Amino acid sequence: QVQLVESGGGSVQAGGSLTLTCEVSGLKRYRGIGWFRQVPGKNREGVAAMDGSDGTPYYRDFVRGRFSISRDSGKNKVYLRMSDLRPEDTAVYYCTTAAHPVSAYRGRWWDDWQHTNWGQGTQVTVSS
Repeated sequence: QVQLVESGGGSVQAGGSLTLTCEVSGLKRYRGIGWFRQVPGKNREGVAAMDGSDGTPYYRDFVRGRFSISRDSGKNKVYLRMSDLRPEDTAVYYCTTAAHPVSAYRGRWWDDWQHTNWGQGTQVTVSS
């Protein structure tokens, strides 16, 4: 059974940085992996993703240049390094895996209904 455990959230001031970690277990491999975030009353919003085979990263425009997705050599930990944080980045952050690479979704990876594996999330709060 796939298990995703997010950690690393916290409270920071605007302009600060945080690094989130997603630990993956129960999977021999994933073809795609990514981070979403959610605020109360809204659907999950895609933030960053990575192709499992070669580590190609993908970013939404509103985090490009501020967020960076990476993984460890064993591929069972995926990181989201967030810098220049803004109050609008406040959300619960989740990771998800998929049986297909991000590129196969032709841009629809960011639709949260495409994904069924989710962790419990980690709260990020950015104050102004």
